[in-house]
Amino acid sequence: MKHGFTFSLLIVVVFWSLAVGHDEPGGKGGGSGSGTGGGGPFASRRVSLLSNLTLSDMGNLGASNVRGNDVWGWTDQDSKREFAIFGLTNGTSFVEVTDPTAPRYLGTLQSHTGNNSSWRDMKIYNEQAYIVADFNGDHGVQVFDMTQLLDADTSDPTDPHYFSAVGNYDTITRAHNIAINEDTGFAYVVGAPQSNGGLHILDLNGGAAGSMPTYAGEFSFDGYTHDTQVVVYNGPDADHVGKEIAFSSNEDTVTIVDVTNKSNIGEDQMLSRNGYAESQYTHQGWLSEDQRHFFMNDELDEQRSDELIQTRTHVWNVEDLDSPDYLGFYEGTEATIDHNLYVVGDLIYQANYTSGMRVLKINDAQSLDIEEYAFFDTYAPDNDVTFNGAWSVFPFFESGTVLISDRQNGLFMVTVVPEPGSGLVLGVLGLTVIYRRRRN
Repeated sequence: MKHGFTFSLLIVVVFWSLAVGHDEPGGKGGGSGSGTGGGGPFASRRVSLLSNLTLSDMGNLGASNVRGNDVWGWTDQDSKREFAIFGLTNGTSFVEVTDPTAPRYLGTLQSHTGNNSSWRDMKIYNEQAYIVADFNGDHGVQVFDMTQLLDADTSDPTDPHYFSAVGNYDTITRAHNIAINEDTGFAYVVGAPQSNGGLHILDLNGGAAGSMPTYAGEFSFDGYTHDTQVVVYNGPDADHVGKEIAFSSNEDTVTIVDVTNKSNIGEDQMLSRNGYAESQYTHQGWLSEDQRHFFMNDELDEQRSDELIQTRTHVWNVEDLDSPDYLGFYEGTEATIDHNLYVVGDLIYQANYTSGMRVLKINDAQSLDIEEYAFFDTYAPDNDVTFNGAWSVFPFFESGTVLISDRQNGLFMVTVVPEPGSGLVLGVLGLTVIYRRRRN
């Protein structure tokens, strides 16, 4: 009987994967709930909607002035359970998404100051979340023990649960973003007045669970940093292999800094700073996995243009960190404002406000050969050049579940389906998962 059950599930998986492995045109309100991903009322192409939690579903019980903002994810390494960390203007909500078709809201960590902030950002190191907020008084950096989520009591859904932070780093007041290099255990708080808006570096290697970050150094020679990605460099520039390098979006330049020696980062450690034509606000970017190219969004070029322009994804060749080469931009299919983007393999996952999540395929970055591979539009009313809709994405779960945060419509759990013709492969993978689960 077990074998018959497994075989029937295999047939379902194979036929489902073949069904979704084709294109379906999309537009506002074009989601049909079938074919490419089953987006329901949300227009989509090559993306499956798994579930959606509204702001009310995540602890915002009727407050009209609360909106969503950033999102990140955490996987418990022992159990492999997956969790979403969802930013709200009045706090941070936690959702278990191990089964992305049946997510469980676990509770909320209220803002440290008790005040609202449109900007909240969070990252994870080991089992702790580090959360900042901008224009939110003396918020500092909240430190939250993620293992609290493993035993959270959700038996009474009418009783919203409020978690507590294990502490707060208060050497800074407010900050706009935080990045963490998980390979080294250092956090990079940006947009904090205490470091001239630049990189305020924290050592997270305190040892004991619940230990507070300690100040490690700063880089403040290029003014305000809006966002950064920091890596142990392993790219083609032999002069810098093995060093810790920050790729920062500094409002009007991409600024690359050697941050290896945290306690002594002088102006000489700024390897390069470069602007580009028609820049309006250098917002955020992410490296290709081979560290040869840097893909970047300019948040205000679409809004400030004299004419309606398609969403631009800017591309840099960074094979020489001391002299990066701006290659130009890819124009998207919609004329909307771009926000956060992240790269996994040859795909760029973008949150583009009113046009939702756009997934770009990198055919050849050097020649700007990029195409839209998939999309899921979380914001149905319009494609206006406004700041409504999708704020961020998290595409790093091993399960393949992708998280999207929408300012008005909450948290989306989706998955990007494979290219046409790969349905059989997905079916075989489905058989493997089913077989293993039946045996365990």
